[in-house]
Amino acid sequence: MPVLYHAPESRSETIATLVRMLDADIDIREVTIPRQDGSGGPDPDNPHPEKKVPYLVDGDETLRERGAIIVYLTDAYPAAKLGPLPGEAGRGAYLSWLFYYQGVMEPLIILQWAQLSHPALTATLRDVDTMMAHLVEALDPGPYLLGDRFTAADMLCSSPFHWFPDLTPETPAIRNWVARCAERMQL
Repeated sequence: MPVLYHAPESRSETIATLVRMLDADIDIREVTIPRQDGSGGPDPDNPHPEKKVPYLVDGDETLRERGAIIVYLTDAYPAAKLGPLPGEAGRGAYLSWLFYYQGVMEPLIILQWAQLSHPALTATLRDVDTMMAHLVEALDPGPYLLGDRFTAADMLCSSPFHWFPDLTPETPAIRNWVARCAERMQL
C-alpha cells in the first residue's frame, strides 16, 4: 500500500486532502518537521531525504514534490476526475499550472514574505502583481483554472490563499475562486 508522509498544517495538507478526495487507498502517516517557530524537528520515521513533507512512497517509487505527487496520484486514480489524463483536453494547461505554482507562485510568495527583491528575481519570476494578473486572466472564463473543471491544479494554486488569507487580493475573481476551491475541498 502506498504511504504518504504528512505533517498537519504544512505544505502536505493539500496532498492529504487530495488523497481523501481521490478516495485513494493510501496510508497517511503523520511525522514531525522543523517549523518556522522553532518547534518540531526532523522525524527519524520520515524517509524523505531532507525530512520534509509531503513524501509519497509507492513500492519502489518515491515522490517528494507536490506537483509530481499530484500528477502521479491523479493519473493513478482517474475516476475522481481531478486531473486530465494524457491525451485529454486540458492536460497541457493542467501540467502548466502545477509547475507554474512550484516554479513561480510559491517562490514569489516566499520572496514577498521575506521582503527580498532583486532585478534578477524579477526578470526571472516577474512579480506578485503579474502572478495575480495571470490568475485573473485564467479565471476570466472560469470558474476554475481549466474553465468549468475543478482540478488538483486549483487545489495547489489556491493553497497559499487558504493558509494566508491576507495574501488574497481584493480582486473578486481570485477571492471567489479561493472560496469555491475551499468549498470543494471542504476546508
